[in-house]
Amino acid sequence: MNIHEYQSKQILSQYGVVVPEGIPAFSVSEAVAAAERLGSDTVVVKAQIHAGGRGKAGGVKIAHSLREVAVHADELLGKTLVTKQTGPQGKVVHRLLIEAGASIKKEYYLSIVLDRSTGRAVMMGSEEGGMEIEKVAATMPEKILKEVIDPAVGLMPYQCSRMAYGLHLPKPAIRKAERFMQGLYAAFTDKDCTLVETNPFVVTTEDDVVALDAKMNFDDNALFRHPEIDMLRDPNEENKKEREAAKAGLNYVDLGGDVACMVNGAGLAMATVDIIKYFGGDPANFLDVGGDSTPEKIATAFRIMLEGNQARGIFVNIFGGINRCDFVARGIVEAARMVSNDGKSLPVPVVVRLEGTNVELGRQILRESDIENVILAESMESGAESIVRMVKESEAAA
Repeated sequence: MNIHEYQSKQILSQYGVVVPEGIPAFSVSEAVAAAERLGSDTVVVKAQIHAGGRGKAGGVKIAHSLREVAVHADELLGKTLVTKQTGPQGKVVHRLLIEAGASIKKEYYLSIVLDRSTGRAVMMGSEEGGMEIEKVAATMPEKILKEVIDPAVGLMPYQCSRMAYGLHLPKPAIRKAERFMQGLYAAFTDKDCTLVETNPFVVTTEDDVVALDAKMNFDDNALFRHPEIDMLRDPNEENKKEREAAKAGLNYVDLGGDVACMVNGAGLAMATVDIIKYFGGDPANFLDVGGDSTPEKIATAFRIMLEGNQARGIFVNIFGGINRCDFVARGIVEAARMVSNDGKSLPVPVVVRLEGTNVELGRQILRESDIENVILAESMESGAESIVRMVKESEAAA
C-alpha cells in the first residue's frame, strides 16, 4: 500500500524527522489559504499522486505570491501527470501539498528498504539526491552506500555515523543526520514498511537536515495491525479492479492487456501469463483465486475480469489440489448468469483447462451446461494457444 507525500511527512515527523511546514489542499481556495497560513516568501505547490518523477512532469511549482499559488493550483488540480512511474495513461491530480520553501545547500538521497533476498532492511544513501536512484545505480553505482541492518539489534549508531560521513555531510549536520536516520528506521519498523524514502533530503544553509520529499510503502499483509494507516488509502490512486478483488479475497494485478486469465496458485499464474505471451498474446491480468475457490468467488473473479470491456477472451487454468474443479465449473456457470441477460452466454470466449480434484465432474458440469462460448482444453499449452488465437481473430474481425 502507498500513501501520499504529505501523509508520509506527517508520519515521519512523529519520529523526529524534520520536514518542511506544509498543508494539504483540495481546491484552489484551500491552496491560497494554506499559503497565507504558512507566511513564507517562497511557497512550493506540489501535485500529490502515487508516483515519482513529478517534478520533471511539471507537478512541482514555485510561487512567490498568493496570486502565483492560485495560478499553479488551478493548473495542477485536475491535470493528468505522466511520469515514468505512471505509464502513458498518467494519473489525475486531486490533491496538492502547499509547502514552505527551504534554503538548500545540497541535496542527498536516503532510504530504508526491505531486501527480500536477505530478509533484512537496508539503509541506502547517495550524494546524488533528487535523481532517480535507478539511474544513479546504473550510471554511478559507486555513489550508492549501503548499510545492512541486523534485525536483532536494529540500526546501530556507528552505521548512521558511517553513512553520514560517507555522504560527506557538513560536520555541523552529522549528528542531526544520525538522528534523522534513526527516525526513518523507527518509522520503518513500527509501521511495517517495505520502503521509507527521502529523495531528496537536504542540508540547508543553516546546516539543518530536512526531508524535502518523502515516500512510504507498507506491507499489505500487516495492515490489520495498522488501521490508522489503512485509513490513509486514496481510492483515486488505486486500480478499481485490484481494489474490488482485494475485498473479495482475490490476488489481482492489472497488466493492461486483453487476454484475461484466472488461475489458482501464484506460480501457475505467473506461468500462465508467460505462456500467453509465448503464443503472442497480451495478458490482461495476474489473477490467483487461491485455494478456497467457491462458485461465488469464481463468479466474482469473472465479473472483475470483464469490467470495462478490457478482456477480449478469458483463459481459466486450474490445477485442483485444495481447489475442486467442480466448484470452478459451477462458478463459471454462475458467472454466465451474473453477466448475461439470458444466463446462457458469456460476452467473450472462455477456454477452460481443468486438472486435479474432481476434474471429471468439473468437465461434466461444463459439457452439460448450455453456456455458449466455453471451450474445454486438454492441456495448458493448447488452452493458451486457443485463447490467444480467438482473441486475435475477434480483434481482426472488429
